[in-house]
Amino acid sequence: MAGRQPRGTHEIEALAERLERAQRLRQEMDPLTVEHADLTVDEAYAIQFALIMRQSRRGDPVVAMKAGLTSKAKQVAMGVDEPIYGQICESMILDDGETLATSELIHPRAEPEIAFILGADLRGPGVTPERVLAATREVAPAIEVIDSRYRNFRFTLPDVVADNASSARVILAARRSSPVGLDLRLMGMVFEKNGEVVETGAGAAVLDHPANAVAWLANKLAERGGFLSAGSFVMPGALSNAHPVAPGDEIRVTFDRLGAVALRCT
Repeated sequence: MAGRQPRGTHEIEALAERLERAQRLRQEMDPLTVEHADLTVDEAYAIQFALIMRQSRRGDPVVAMKAGLTSKAKQVAMGVDEPIYGQICESMILDDGETLATSELIHPRAEPEIAFILGADLRGPGVTPERVLAATREVAPAIEVIDSRYRNFRFTLPDVVADNASSARVILAARRSSPVGLDLRLMGMVFEKNGEVVETGAGAAVLDHPANAVAWLANKLAERGGFLSAGSFVMPGALSNAHPVAPGDEIRVTFDRLGAVALRCT
């Protein structure tokens, strides 16, 4: 609403607490914008940071970052012209080969990504895809499990930003590769669910090149004084649609020249 004052710290914290409770109890909730139709994206990021701070105070620090809405199709569907970002906490990381307990989530969906493991800091503004590749120590096949806390996985842009971009779990393959000599833009991907190919894709699905998404993220974080740190990793966005998973499902994602990563669900 034009002219209204930005939401204060107390209200931001109350909305973050509501999301945290839904996540902790694994109970879906109405989108925040049902009651707060004028919620802005800036306020949504404030809620996201408040939510993450609550987790950090419980001993669950941020260890990685992610970009979302990095495909043109998803941006059109959401009516936006740039990606969003979220934060990945230590408790969200699954080891390669570890099972996903779907009972810990509300309505999980799996999607394939190429993770960037950084060997040097990336500080914006002015980060380019070339700088991203120079700062990247390794890349790895990865699966992100997203899980919106909102009813029926339906939300507006401010809702999903506040909900930490639907972050839930991340699995990186144990096998890592140097990005030198790899054309990530043309790298092919095959997504299998229970032994059947359900989708294929290529790196170009992510802003024409996954390094573009990492550069965007570094520059966007700089607006809040943040940066991507050496030793952390970045999930730049999905190469295909996200697919629902349930107990008994097995997901396998295979990348040309990078190898594969798998996920078993219980």
